[in-house]
Amino acid sequence: MRFLIATFLLLSPLHAQSGPKLVEAARKQVGVTLTYDPAYVVMGYPGGDVPRERGVCTDVVVRAFRDGLSHDLQKLVHEDMAANFGSYPKQWGLKKTDKNIDHRRVPNLQTFFKRRGLVQPVTQNPGDYQSGDLVTCTVPPNLPHIMIVSDRKTADGRPLVIHNIGRGAQEEDILFMFPLTGHYRWK
Repeated sequence: MRFLIATFLLLSPLHAQSGPKLVEAARKQVGVTLTYDPAYVVMGYPGGDVPRERGVCTDVVVRAFRDGLSHDLQKLVHEDMAANFGSYPKQWGLKKTDKNIDHRRVPNLQTFFKRRGLVQPVTQNPGDYQSGDLVTCTVPPNLPHIMIVSDRKTADGRPLVIHNIGRGAQEEDILFMFPLTGHYRWK
């Protein structure tokens, strides 16, 4: 019986709708989030956010998860980091978690998604990327970046992405512009 219930949940329309819901929530940020602002901000927990008119690439993702799926990546990442701190990157010299910034760092999101078993193959085939997938890349010289794959495509079938790379939240054709470092699908 448990197997049947688990199978139903995996195949249910609710499961299939997470990608479109992420895209819809991310798209609603275009025209609202107008500025790229990486400043450290002390924020509430859980549910903390920087002002909606500003933020970075991770803020687009965090807001899409909150607004589209009712999942708080600030809380989820913090709890996983607190329980598994040694599994997360140490490049910022932290000795403990920081609820204000941990969820706003691409390498931490990559680690969280990997730990959740959400990794998908990184390819150059546009058909491998579904609406709502999360894709990370490195913007020269070495800046980690994260984007949400859109349901809209170019004339030749390449998915657009929704992200904030410096001009606020945008939906545009840059999926393969920079070296890809990760591909994740929320389940």
